[in-house]
Amino acid sequence: MAESGGSSDVKDEEKTSSNLSEDNMKFKDPLTSALDRDSDDGEMESLDLDASLRTETTVSRSSSLIANLSHYGDDVDTETNDLFVVVDNPEKHSGTMESYITFRITTKTTRTEFDSSDYAVRRRYNDFVWLRNSLEEAHSTHLVPPLPEKHSLKRLDRFSADFLRVRQGALQKFMTRLADHPVLSFDKNFQVFLTAKAWEFQSYKKQGSGILSRVTDSIHNIGASYMMKNRPPEFTVMQEYVQLFGEKLGILDRVAQRILREQAEYLGELNSWGPIYILWSNSEDQLNSALLAMSKAVDNTCAEVKALMESTDDQFSQPVREYMLYSEAIKAVLRRRDAIQMEYDLTVEELNKKKDEREHVKISDQSYSLGAFLGKDPEDVKQQKQEKLEQTIEELTQQMEALNDKVVCADSDLRADMERWHRGKHKDLKELFLSMSDRYIQYYEKCLSGWETAIRTIQARELPTDVPTSTTTNNNANVIIDNPAPLTNNSETDQQSHSDSGDNKRPDTEGDTCSTE
Repeated sequence: MAESGGSSDVKDEEKTSSNLSEDNMKFKDPLTSALDRDSDDGEMESLDLDASLRTETTVSRSSSLIANLSHYGDDVDTETNDLFVVVDNPEKHSGTMESYITFRITTKTTRTEFDSSDYAVRRRYNDFVWLRNSLEEAHSTHLVPPLPEKHSLKRLDRFSADFLRVRQGALQKFMTRLADHPVLSFDKNFQVFLTAKAWEFQSYKKQGSGILSRVTDSIHNIGASYMMKNRPPEFTVMQEYVQLFGEKLGILDRVAQRILREQAEYLGELNSWGPIYILWSNSEDQLNSALLAMSKAVDNTCAEVKALMESTDDQFSQPVREYMLYSEAIKAVLRRRDAIQMEYDLTVEELNKKKDEREHVKISDQSYSLGAFLGKDPEDVKQQKQEKLEQTIEELTQQMEALNDKVVCADSDLRADMERWHRGKHKDLKELFLSMSDRYIQYYEKCLSGWETAIRTIQARELPTDVPTSTTTNNNANVIIDNPAPLTNNSETDQQSHSDSGDNKRPDTEGDTCSTE
């Protein structure tokens, strides 16, 4: 029996240790353990690049990278999801005062809170802004996903197809995150946003709080973050991590923008380089095919560089900026959480002061108090002060308990949202870097294929059949052997010139001889 009891204890300890290890792996952040190969081996297949090079046909290695994404566990279970939101069909509206874009919001749900299972409404960007502000106001301790930036410095035309495509994708991601959130998706404002008609929605928006109250709360939250003294170490580490995460993303974004500028300069040089071969081919009949092949390879490279630049800006830079906005949203939640704790700490401090004051009143002599000078009985004055302090202490105690509950709820909400955010961030950044690697592999493969085609075209070029190389050499040799006359004429001319020069010099020699005699 003792042995069985000991074995059960050992099993319990092993089970506890395994649970702890699972929790550690669950909460481990991918950015802090990027060099941990053990965690990556179970999720990604090893890529044999040499094997792909040995294949006879050229196959993009990007297919192997994308295939690995299918083995990565998706957090969203479509079978248990009961709310689906789709953002599509951007439409331009032109009025007398302004022009704007609306998007169609299609909702399908099985929740009993909705009167119907299908909805389709149209909303503009300002409506999305109202929704996010309302959710932040109603759920101040939850992490509300960020919205895309309203304006883009690169795409100044907010009605262009490229801008609307990127905007639509960002709004779709925003709505999907809200629909998957276990708390925000049940908010009344979110339901009205998805279901209300245009005139109903506009009247509902006017019922919200004014901008003055939001500005006051924002100033209060910022002041609380600076005055915070007793913040738990857990949230201090969280604040430092988010700050460092935002700085690293900022560096990544600046480097990506610098690469895009260099690629734009490279594209300009290629655009001015390709036409040179076409102009050159007009004056070179024998090199025409080779020069045209070079021009085609340069044009192909231009097209691939342009496609790479567009995909990098849309599929890499935009998600990086989105997570930079996410880091700012987390900082805002931390500030609101600090404001609640600061209010709790001030309440506890005030409660302790009132308790000390009550003890002081019990042993104090009220004969020289203001009430006694006004003719009141010192004992009555003392009793009144004690009753007033008891009432104040009771109110502060209730306020302290309520604030304590708010702090506990804020901490649990923030922990749950941060855990969910870390999982989503791990998945999003992993797909982001894999897709970027895949795009560059495809870019180099297509450029290499274009230049290999140019090389084969140049090597297969044939010289004109009327001037073969061997015949030309023999004819030149025959000309040199059969026609020695030019050499003879040249020699005779040289001899004649020498004789003429000799005759010219002869009188001088005779003159010198005579003078010597």
